[in-house]
Amino acid sequence: MTQHDPSLDLLQPGQRLARGVCRMLRSLDFACLEEFAPERGLRVDVMALGPKGELWVVECKSSRADFVSDAKWTGYLEYCDRYFWAVDADFPIELLPESTGLIFADGYDAEIRTMPDVSALAAARRKVLTRKFGRAAAGRLQGLRDPDAILGG
Repeated sequence: MTQHDPSLDLLQPGQRLARGVCRMLRSLDFACLEEFAPERGLRVDVMALGPKGELWVVECKSSRADFVSDAKWTGYLEYCDRYFWAVDADFPIELLPESTGLIFADGYDAEIRTMPDVSALAAARRKVLTRKFGRAAAGRLQGLRDPDAILGG
């Protein structure tokens, strides 16, 4: 049995889902970034870069209202090879589009329930996104090491 982690109490419900998703994806050899911006004006909950260069997007929805209020999710489809929803066990999954993937998650772990079909990115877009992913990850790491550093000039 997993012991309660008090740091989870500081997270919003969607952030708890994202934590469990990232833990599960890490076990599958994916590197994850939460709240990643593939393009100006867009922000995905989790972007995951796989060992073969595949890019997955996971949107974490903590309630019916959270899902219904998200009008931008279809715009994320062009930035990934696979698109998933991450929800908890109480979420009304009948709301979710059938063409997308489904992950059940909590703050500790997650499980892929439905694997969506691959919709392969164009090589040029994959290159741009992979570069953005790497730069964002490096910038976050540097920010942890040196919070006073000015990135980008």
